[in-house]
Amino acid sequence: MAAPLWLLAAAAAVAAIVAALWFTKANGPTRVADPTTLIGGPFSLIDQTGKRVTEADFRGRYMLVFFGYTFCPDVCPVELQSMSTALDMMDQKTAAKVTPVFITIDPARDTVAVMAAYVKAFHPRLIGLTGTAEEIAAAARAYRIYYQKAAAEAADDDSYLMDHSAIVYLMGPDGKYVAHFSPGTKPEAMAARLKDLL
Repeated sequence: MAAPLWLLAAAAAVAAIVAALWFTKANGPTRVADPTTLIGGPFSLIDQTGKRVTEADFRGRYMLVFFGYTFCPDVCPVELQSMSTALDMMDQKTAAKVTPVFITIDPARDTVAVMAAYVKAFHPRLIGLTGTAEEIAAAARAYRIYYQKAAAEAADDDSYLMDHSAIVYLMGPDGKYVAHFSPGTKPEAMAARLKDLL
């Protein structure tokens, strides 16, 4: 009795596999888009010297990109310091391939002058980018960055906070996504990963 049941189970399994293969072939392969291909894209912003720059100005170089704001009390300075320390831990030749970039999500307060003073505190090669609210929104969309102004205590309160994503992206010399670093990644881990990727 056991043998016929086993044969029936095996036959059912084979039939299921054949049906699945036929269905896949009949309907063509299923393609799932890689979400990382959607990260990055065109932007036109102003650097900390007042010069307009676009993504094309960074072609041929890797970019470490972080979106934040200068009034950020905790996450932004920690992530920018991690980026800076990671670059300093690498040999000069390898580190020179990477341009660290900080894009504000708070253009109302982060003017060119504010960005110039802020980026000096982190790394000598850190580029700070600002622009109009529309230009910042377009750049954030290209990099799939979430940000929103938190409710202020008063309508005219300039000490508001910003909610935002805190991911550091590594973009390739072609402007395409290579890798990302989650919030809180230690500089040692970031430096080691960068060495592997460059």
